[in-house]
Amino acid sequence: MQTAKLSQFIPANLASLMRGFAGYASAELANRIVRLGAILIIARQADPALLGTAALALSLFELTRVLTQAGIGQRIVAASDGELAGICARASQLFWICCIAVATVQLAVSLLLAYFFAQNEAALMLAVLSAVYLIMPPGLVQIFLLMRDERLGACARINATQAVLDHILTAALIMAWPNAWAIVLPKLLTAPVWTMLARSARPWAFEKCIPAPISEFRAYCGGILASEMMAALRIHADKLVLSALLGVSAMGSYYFAFGAGLGIAQSLITAFATVLFASLCRTEAGVERQRQFGQALLIGMAVLVPIIAAQAVLAPYYVPLVFGPHWAASAKYLSLLALAGIPLFLVQGAGAFFRANGAAGEDARLASLATFLALAGLALGAAHSLTAACAGYSLGLALAVVPTTWRIVRQRMPQSIVFTPINKAISK
Repeated sequence: MQTAKLSQFIPANLASLMRGFAGYASAELANRIVRLGAILIIARQADPALLGTAALALSLFELTRVLTQAGIGQRIVAASDGELAGICARASQLFWICCIAVATVQLAVSLLLAYFFAQNEAALMLAVLSAVYLIMPPGLVQIFLLMRDERLGACARINATQAVLDHILTAALIMAWPNAWAIVLPKLLTAPVWTMLARSARPWAFEKCIPAPISEFRAYCGGILASEMMAALRIHADKLVLSALLGVSAMGSYYFAFGAGLGIAQSLITAFATVLFASLCRTEAGVERQRQFGQALLIGMAVLVPIIAAQAVLAPYYVPLVFGPHWAASAKYLSLLALAGIPLFLVQGAGAFFRANGAAGEDARLASLATFLALAGLALGAAHSLTAACAGYSLGLALAVVPTTWRIVRQRMPQSIVFTPINKAISK
């Protein structure tokens, strides 16, 4: 009864967004709980140097993997019913080509890492992780078909299931074998689980049809790939910068603080942006879409700010208690990095707005500015201390995104940039 009365005061589009986010968040809840447990175990079993080696390999892996986000799947989401078979057929071929190419690039990076930087163990880890790209393609078409069907909850459950298994396996391995490999190997061992779940959630088989021309995918590649690459650089290149400026041990402390602080909120922020994108595409372009964007930001901030404030203020008390006294010195890093969650939320929210309006170039420009200022702040701060580096990262993000978000909320986006194919696909 109370819920029914409350729903009368919530616009239908916002209610749909909140339901979608609730479904996404519920799938991520188990992942977050298990992740915390895994971080706790890793923190008690590993020292900063060990964690730094694994962080170096995983950061390069994540940076390389972004090359698979080439806009191929977005074309599936936007396909009409009549062209869907041909689009999926060509997309399947392109996914294989793209993943094999990325695996080759990662192997080359691993050789450079060993030859020029003498990081032999991290290089071997990176080479082993290149096998993940040969496991992904059989499930990629199915994942984007789920998105086209607006089954975002199913996508979240698939990702969360793999992540939970990853964390459980990592915790088990690190207890039995305190080695950097215990953190890296689960990424490879759980990859087949993701593929099998994707294939079972949305059956699809290669049909006998004429594949769509490659030109159908070109409009989606540039802006989306640039934006995703900038996001990956912003999230992962910071570890490489710190490794070069302050050493592997300092990077291990930073990696812990990032994972226990900003990393906890990061997946929920990404989930919110994904649901926001779909919701905005179903909303009439112009003033109404702008209004919903502002309302959604207020809802997200109302949830996010208290969590971040509690993390930042209470870190000096719970970090040594929960993660062990040898991590007490990292509490201040966690507090500073947790604050980056607010501008990161604004970056991804603004990106969802730009994509819904077909302004992928604006999304890429914002992502580039945020990445440049965040990494510049990190590097400038690292010249003084790790504390200043963490503060510089958060401040750089804020300087990039706050003015842009304010402009979106205050001004009306031009009608001419509305991206009709995406709107039609989502509305179906």
